[in-house]
Parts: sequence; C-alpha cells; structure tokens
Amino acid sequence: MSIIGTIIVGLIVGLIARAIKPGNDSMGWIMTILLGIVGSFVATYLGTAMGWYKAGEAAGWIASVIGAIIVLFIYNFIRSKTQG
Repeated sequence: MSIIGTIIVGLIVGLIARAIKPGNDSMGWIMTILLGIVGSFVATYLGTAMGWYKAGEAAGWIASVIGAIIVLFIYNFIRSKTQG
C-alpha cells in the first residue's frame, strides 16, 4: 500500500506543480508522477539541510509542490538546451 500511496501523492503533487508553473509542460502521466515523487524528495532533502525538518521527517504537501516546481524548472531548462 505504501508504493501505491507514493504514486498517488506523486501524481497529485506533479499535477499541482504543472498547474502552478506557467508555460508548456507537455509530459505524460508517468513523468508527472516521477516529477511529484522527485519534488517531494528534493523538498525533504533541502528542508533537512536547512534545518527545517529533522532527519527522517518527510516534507509536507506545500513543500513537495515547491520542490516539484523547482524540478520542473530544471527539467525544462535541460530540455530546452538539448533541443537547441
């Protein structure tokens, strides 16, 4: 059940991040799920490094969406550089 929960949360966070960030973010369902999951990991890592979270504590919804937006900006930057 934990894996299914992670996928569902990743999908929701990814969809919210794509809706908030302006621009064309054409990606499929799997990439949206991965975006949300990676965004949550980024938010947790940055929050722990900044001292906002204790070790082993997960980031919340808002932090996860912010992390996913950061990942989305990086993804679009790399994609634009490779497409010329």
